[in-house]
Amino acid sequence: MTRASNQLRIVGGRFRGRRLPFPDQPGLRPTPDRVRETLFNWLAPIIPGARCLDAFAGSGALGFEAASRGAGEVVLIERAAAVAQRLRANARTLDAPGIEILHADTLQWLAGSPRPFDIVFLDPPYDDDLLAPAIARLAGQSWLAPGARIYLEAARRTGFPALPPGWDLLRDKNAGQVRYGLIGVPL
Repeated sequence: MTRASNQLRIVGGRFRGRRLPFPDQPGLRPTPDRVRETLFNWLAPIIPGARCLDAFAGSGALGFEAASRGAGEVVLIERAAAVAQRLRANARTLDAPGIEILHADTLQWLAGSPRPFDIVFLDPPYDDDLLAPAIARLAGQSWLAPGARIYLEAARRTGFPALPPGWDLLRDKNAGQVRYGLIGVPL
């Protein structure tokens, strides 16, 4: 079920101002507009044409924002069937090329055959303790293109897990109860 309040607004790019509904789902909360604006300002030089992975898509806020701002390919992974169905409907509404919606468990998907991404968004449900295992999967295989950027979002109270060797925290901010940052991997 989708309530009128369950809408995200795309904050920039081609679909700026578009509102997309998302269903009620425990742990599903779109990245706030202000945080997305900051994140995509950080990514502005590299987003055009980039291959992006929204690993815990939820509302699709990060993946749809990336598509709106010129990403070449955006893969959104969502484990809840109803949420994945809504993501597909929203992608059809936007009629944006290069968006792929997968109904899958992210950690299982990351155990499969790697395809390198330029930008990865890691914003799992805060209480599911998925950030560290997702980072380990990304670091352990060839999921990241040289010089890739990884966005991390976590509850401020828990913060980020330890990063693999060679991964650098390039940017780090707090907004309310949210901690978010941008990681760089070696070229």
